[in-house]
Amino acid sequence: MNHATFPFSAIVEQTRLKTALLLCAVDPSLGGVLIRGDKGTAKSTAARALTDILPPIERVAGCAYNCLPGAPYQHCETCNAEHATAQADSVPFVTLPLGATEDRVIGTLDLEQALKGGQRVFKPGLLAAAHRGILYIDEVNLLPDHLVDVLLDAAAMGVNSVQREGLSVSHPARFTLIGTMNLEEGDLRPQLLDRFGLMVEVTAPRDKVLRSEVVRRRIAFEANPTAYAAAWMHEQQALKHQLATAQQLLTEVTLDDALLDLISHLCCEFEVASLRADIVMHKAARALAALEGRSQVTSQDVRGAAELVLPHRRRRKPFEQPGLDQDQLDELMQQALQPHDEGESAADSEQEHEQNNGDSQSEQQVFAAASAGYVRKIEVDTVANRYASGKRSTAQDAPRGRVIRAVPDQNPSSLAVGATLRSAALRDSDNFQVTKNDLHQQIRTGRTANLILFVVDASGSMAAQRRMEAVKGAVLSLLTDAYQQRDEVAVISFRGASAQLLLPPTRSVDLAEQNLRELPTGGRTPLPHALSVALETLEKTGMPPLLVLLSDGKANVALNDGNDPWQESLRFAGLLAERGVPALVLDTETGYLRLGKARQLAQALGAEYLTLEELSAENLALTVRGCIK
Repeated sequence: MNHATFPFSAIVEQTRLKTALLLCAVDPSLGGVLIRGDKGTAKSTAARALTDILPPIERVAGCAYNCLPGAPYQHCETCNAEHATAQADSVPFVTLPLGATEDRVIGTLDLEQALKGGQRVFKPGLLAAAHRGILYIDEVNLLPDHLVDVLLDAAAMGVNSVQREGLSVSHPARFTLIGTMNLEEGDLRPQLLDRFGLMVEVTAPRDKVLRSEVVRRRIAFEANPTAYAAAWMHEQQALKHQLATAQQLLTEVTLDDALLDLISHLCCEFEVASLRADIVMHKAARALAALEGRSQVTSQDVRGAAELVLPHRRRRKPFEQPGLDQDQLDELMQQALQPHDEGESAADSEQEHEQNNGDSQSEQQVFAAASAGYVRKIEVDTVANRYASGKRSTAQDAPRGRVIRAVPDQNPSSLAVGATLRSAALRDSDNFQVTKNDLHQQIRTGRTANLILFVVDASGSMAAQRRMEAVKGAVLSLLTDAYQQRDEVAVISFRGASAQLLLPPTRSVDLAEQNLRELPTGGRTPLPHALSVALETLEKTGMPPLLVLLSDGKANVALNDGNDPWQESLRFAGLLAERGVPALVLDTETGYLRLGKARQLAQALGAEYLTLEELSAENLALTVRGCIK
């Protein structure tokens, strides 16, 4: 046992989290678990503690691929040796760092072997090390897209395929994926989200007795980890025995057709598109029964599985959080398991439930946001590079991404191994030796994220309710695009005497949406101050920016007393234009007679100009182009 790991059985409460992890141990084919929650809620602690209670696996010592005994990988020299003997060993627990290179994850050419004998030998990566074990990713929602693509390929096929540096290698890569994340940092790509078999939402205990117990146990563990682990040895061994028994029993567990119909019923009613949900629910229900020592699945097992499988898979609106309506789940269970003989049909019950939900939502709504149609795409052309990974802008010479070529470089930051070795071999094939003149640099192309800065006029000049609803609806449509492109967003609102940074730059577009829905309106129009705050905000960021200004341009509050507010606005617009900031001005002015101030402001910014009516057009393909200096 690793005594530096907090005992799994000593974790206070978090019953659903512990159950989800135990189910993945019983049936590794479930696909793993995504653990969402605030900082300091035992997400990482629970994931790392799981390994100490997992029954051991059989493997050959020194095997880099964790081969299954009796069926070794064909190129594994360790397992294919004459006297290779398997022995019991702990389940691999491999951490995938967010900054890992693609070579480190999938494997690459073994440079040492190549230099010694000139042979192409594959050096396995983290996916090989995680085979038959656990691949753990902390803050998985921040994982760069090029690594997400690698994980999706391996998770779909159970095989890692490498085609590079003259190598063509495929080896088994079946692992349990455990990821943790804090929603404040943004959400996951839908494709990766669906690959997690289960999802758990964790929160810190609200009960003071439980909170004090959490602190008491953590302090005791940190004071003497070895002694603390020894004190929980009995509970740990009991859990390990329970898991071993459940793994053996799993093949005997049956689920009858009526419960399979129930699974399909729940998936349909919660509007789950992926058929993977039905399959995983079936497996999770059987694993729950096995964990409790039963060979027959019950309806409660199906309900328990639904709570873990469906929250992140049900159809959601943009920015709507994963989760299940427990009352709706109860009603659906009753509908499926009991006949409707009391005069109320299932359809009537569902209609009443929807009406109640609608009334509840209406009471909680602060301010409506009208539909703004469909904004297809915003593109920002940029020559900048080495920014946060994303999907909007193309970055040449990016630190991560697809390798497009190799160039000679005596001090490479990313060594192009194949090109370097080829250069040395071509220079002198009889006396193979790599010199500085042979070194080559990898040139990659990737996609970078942008900072989308929304500057929203909330003044009295726009205070008419229908206009403000349209403005909020427009911004929410643009936020949808920002979410899909994994951008950071920030929101500046201005009304009354000043502007404020309502939301500092963040990848949590959910927070931006929440702030916009609760945005108060009324008062005068301090447009110069808003543009000044925008300039300060953009100067502090290291990401390619896009400024989206929603206003009618009717400035009437100067930044400095005695100045003309309109002239100040034009001056700050000119400063933003000088810095090459790509911008979009959405003119919110309505009515027959229009002053056209927003159009003049767009000209000063060098920005694209659209009216609010044009933004709402369903056939809009919006493109904002600019060059970041």
